Amino acid sequence: MSHILQSFSEKHGKASVPKLRSGYIVKVHQKIKEGDKTRIQVFQGTIIAVNPGHGVDETFTVRKISEGIGVEKVFPIHSPNVVKIEVMRAQKVRRAKLNFLRKLSGKSLRLKEVSFRPEEKTFAVEAEEEATEEVVEESSEKEEKNEKPVAEKTEEARDEASEKKEEPKKESAAKESSEQNDSAEEEKTDSPSDSEEKKKEEEKK
Repeated sequence: MSHILQSFSEKHGKASVPKLRSGYIVKVHQKIKEGDKTRIQVFQGTIIAVNPGHGVDETFTVRKISEGIGVEKVFPIHSPNVVKIEVMRAQKVRRAKLNFLRKLSGKSLRLKEVSFRPEEKTFAVEAEEEATEEVVEESSEKEEKNEKPVAEKTEEARDEASEKKEEPKKESAAKESSEQNDSAEEEKTDSPSDSEEKKKEEEKK
């Protein structure tokens, strides 16, 4: 079952996401649909927990104070509605889950800031690789299909050219044979007349 979930997360997950930790102050750009219109709402707050999970199951909880009221939201990190996640600052914490912040208010919520380097987690996406492989296979098949007719056309053209060259030779040979037959017939017709003339001349003599 885990293999099926892993393949599903690889197909439907994002290629890369920021590496989040508790204590980060982030801006989450969330896509909200209202009737036929869609807009992007920015939710800024402190990450109080990065829930356990891998791939599509991974979520994180963001908390902020709005007009004296604490508001928390849980975002799936691979959700298509989460357009962008910006990490603004990092705070020094010693816990994985900052649930104690729910009991604090005012200046006590301020934590010591620390320097950090934004990191990203990359995921292998199988859908893109399969699509590229299919495109390559289709292009190779098309090339093979295009190559075969060209070879056939060249062979046909050669055959037609050879036939055209042979036709005049056959016509010339037929003409020569007909001329030879005509000359032979003329000779045959001429020979009896010559013999008759010779006889008449001898009789006159």
